Amino acid sequence: MPLSPLQGKSFNQVADSESLYSAMMAKADPSQAPGLSRFFKCGPGQYGEGDRFLGIKVPVTRAVVKDCWRSAVPKDWRQTGFPELERCIASEYHEIRLAALLSLVQIFSHARGDQALRQRCIDFYLSHTAFINNWDLVDLSCYPLLGEWLLDKDRTLLYDLARSGRTVWERRIGIVSTMTFIRHGQTSDTFAIADILLHHPHDLIHKAVGWLLREAGKRDREALERWLRQAPPPAVEDVAPAPGRTSLPRYRQMPRTMLRYAIEKFPEPLRQRYLKAKI
Repeated sequence: MPLSPLQGKSFNQVADSESLYSAMMAKADPSQAPGLSRFFKCGPGQYGEGDRFLGIKVPVTRAVVKDCWRSAVPKDWRQTGFPELERCIASEYHEIRLAALLSLVQIFSHARGDQALRQRCIDFYLSHTAFINNWDLVDLSCYPLLGEWLLDKDRTLLYDLARSGRTVWERRIGIVSTMTFIRHGQTSDTFAIADILLHHPHDLIHKAVGWLLREAGKRDREALERWLRQAPPPAVEDVAPAPGRTSLPRYRQMPRTMLRYAIEKFPEPLRQRYLKAKI
């Protein structure tokens, strides 16, 4: 089997020739860029305002990351690739930042048994959240990193992000990272962090919380229904509900989008009862 032109080189050598950055730039498709900019709401006043795109779809980005990972020799990349990731995560181009995050996930997932390297990945991630500034960058990176890392650790970090995150993206990281816990049959953190964000004003938080509640409900619908039908404990919510609503069950307090996402998989008659507040 012929070797890749990059096979056998260290990551630093690759960075000098076919780096992750240059490999991504080579895939630019300007004809696709306007559509991606519209999709990710980058117009004036929108949540992604000012972001720039190369016109690279996610499957292409994944393929580039995978090829760079294989070609650069994973051991070398794990140990010396952070300067290249530093360059990429700070890029003005959305897709290059995504490539950096997907590469970080690769490093982390292949570093089983190397806790120091895994810690370095987490530290890198948390110190660069200013560049994780759209929902896809959050959703494709946070739970394979923070969620996995915190499976056997204290999870206060996620509560702090949900409650006090500097941006809507940090707060979204707080809830979406619980996906890993759900996949391991653990739903309590999802419900608790959902309480923190129950009255958050941003639509992207409504969608994220509803999505994670739906996933928790797939594991334990009884627990989800119990959560929906009860009022939240006092002083839990990040944003206070309207006066007079604190004693209502959560499903009657939460934003409509959040509720719709959360109950999407319920049997239709039951779903309609929730939507019509007849529970």
